[in-house]
Amino acid sequence: MSIVIFLEKAVGFLWGTPLIVLVLGSGALFTIGTGFFQFRHFNYFMGKTLGSLFKKEEKEVGSGHVSAFNAVATAIGGAVGVGNIGGVATAIAVGGPGALFWLWVAALLGMALKSAEVTLAVYYRSVDEKGEPYGGPTYYIQKGIGRLLPGKLAKIATILAVVFGVGFASNFFSGVQAYTIAEGFVSAFNLPIISFGIVYSIAVWIIVWGGGKRVVEFAGKIVPVMIVFFVAAALGIIIVNIAHLPAALALVFKSAFTGTAAVGGFTGAVAAKAIQNGIARSVFSNEAGQGSSTMVHSQAHVEHPVRQGLWGMFEVFIDTMVVCTVMSLAIILSGVWSSGVQGAALSVSAFGTLYGSLGSKFVAIAILLFGITTQTGWFMYYDVLLRHALNKNIKLKNQIITVFRLIYPVPGLITIIYTTMKGLPTGAVWLLTDFLCAIPTTLNIICVVALSRVYFKLVKDYKARYMGIGVVDPEFSIFYNDLPSRKISG
Repeated sequence: MSIVIFLEKAVGFLWGTPLIVLVLGSGALFTIGTGFFQFRHFNYFMGKTLGSLFKKEEKEVGSGHVSAFNAVATAIGGAVGVGNIGGVATAIAVGGPGALFWLWVAALLGMALKSAEVTLAVYYRSVDEKGEPYGGPTYYIQKGIGRLLPGKLAKIATILAVVFGVGFASNFFSGVQAYTIAEGFVSAFNLPIISFGIVYSIAVWIIVWGGGKRVVEFAGKIVPVMIVFFVAAALGIIIVNIAHLPAALALVFKSAFTGTAAVGGFTGAVAAKAIQNGIARSVFSNEAGQGSSTMVHSQAHVEHPVRQGLWGMFEVFIDTMVVCTVMSLAIILSGVWSSGVQGAALSVSAFGTLYGSLGSKFVAIAILLFGITTQTGWFMYYDVLLRHALNKNIKLKNQIITVFRLIYPVPGLITIIYTTMKGLPTGAVWLLTDFLCAIPTTLNIICVVALSRVYFKLVKDYKARYMGIGVVDPEFSIFYNDLPSRKISG
């Protein structure tokens, strides 16, 4: 029990004010530094992302072995998970409707932060023995931060890359996604949890055994359907209660700054609770600053790093401004937000107001779809970390990656069995995951901010080359490996 108490206090601090300030501050830095790109050029980046899917003449150019769409589909699949169903519901249950406002603020600034992460991951990516590109935080920390540090101090960058990699990879052993999926699904359909866990683990193994190619192809097919499926159902609740939408929005904006009085089973919340819960849930949901999705974005066919950075913006927009928003409004408009219920159960209650007993089954299916794309998407992230750590020993790298594919679903299955047999509370499993994510996330954001000058130069070059804003510098290298002597000019 003492370990649980320690984790609660550590997570409360690590995911508290320091990280919230870091997330908002870095998002503001990249927003201002790019001239408010995500706002001033909203139509442009939406046209180059969502709009490009409807243009047959739009062709992918540049190096890469994953399509830009499949990369973002995998990234969205890795981000849009149970946090969108249970996490957002908890934010409103604890912080009140005002949490939604601060979730929006964090997401709008997070779009700039995610764009910077993705752009740097593509810029600093390396090519393996097959000519396939891979990148992510460990790459831009080692290469980028290494160039910023003089002489022997450059070795510190390698140490920081190792700290990030080990901290991030530790999440592999938690098995939290598999357990949450199993718990939600079997409770709705009255199935034995261990039997379901075995079948689910086999399904995950089949997907990841095909390697990154199969994972991104799976995500490209299932993620669009998954999001449309969920958003349409939540919109149904909003439409039925559309007459109350103006009042609900007024409550969101008012309680964001004044807090929310006690009502029903809701105990009331000050504005600080709305701020902390809204921002924290936004970070958990869209993963801006976590560095995770950059590992799959870095593998995309792309002619310029910023081009894929636009997909990073799109990823945050879809995850938070669309999926989280419709879920939040459905909870508020249905009136269940003040019932005192939290987590996925609150989402079940919201869907139950319109869909009756089918509500719990619907949420269970949504958790299954969201969860399996998250778990298989994170396989790509661990895969990239292994490739970077073992890049100098090709034979050993290939052997370990093969073994990793074999054992990938095992921690999840073990967590399901152990938690069921020992009666370990779900909250304890999530606490461990939150703790393991906090340190690499903090380190990643600090390093991305340290490399902000590189990102701003890339954005300036992209605007000149593709948007007609400014003058193109023919000497500018748009990829790190193309730099003369690999030194950043200026």
